[in-house]
Amino acid sequence: MSGAEARRLLTANLLCVFLIVLTAVVPAFIWEGFTVLGTHLSWLCICSVCISIVNILLHLVLKPNQSPKRSSFAHKISRFLKCCIYFFVSCILFHVIIVLYGAPLIESVTETFLFAVLLSTFTTLQCLCMLGPNIQAWIRVFSKNGAMSIWESSLQITTVCSILGAWFGAFPIPLDWDRPWQEEGSPRSKVVHSTSPSCPARV
Repeated sequence: MSGAEARRLLTANLLCVFLIVLTAVVPAFIWEGFTVLGTHLSWLCICSVCISIVNILLHLVLKPNQSPKRSSFAHKISRFLKCCIYFFVSCILFHVIIVLYGAPLIESVTETFLFAVLLSTFTTLQCLCMLGPNIQAWIRVFSKNGAMSIWESSLQITTVCSILGAWFGAFPIPLDWDRPWQEEGSPRSKVVHSTSPSCPARV
């Protein structure tokens, strides 16, 4: 691992972190009423698009895994279409997994899918930019001691931490059903209030 590669990787990661902060701050100056929590759907879209564009640009500029072989234009088009299909399948897969972990199946479909898109942006898109639509390369990188460069090690860490972060951020949510912001309209709140001796039953 060379110092130059480490500096390039650090610059790329810091740029992505800085961009995420910007997506939460800058729109508030040009969009009245914009907040990350209040207009979360808009923020999810803005963050996903910005991170996607920056990841692609960083890959084109830094070229961490540049192939020595020159490919034809038809091959590049085919590779691009495969990447688009893989990314879309990844969004659907994450959406299904999120629903299986407790997200509403019919209600809040837009929120769930946009969260799946954001999660795919931090995981699948980076894999596609660095490794391309090569499943064997993905298996190699995410196997034990499979990373062969600092970029692939960073890819491992970023992908795993993104998935774990999404899970750790979501699993405490059921603990808040008795809070005021969760009570209104939730099925559990109706059960709790209808069975509680100190509270009148809700209709």
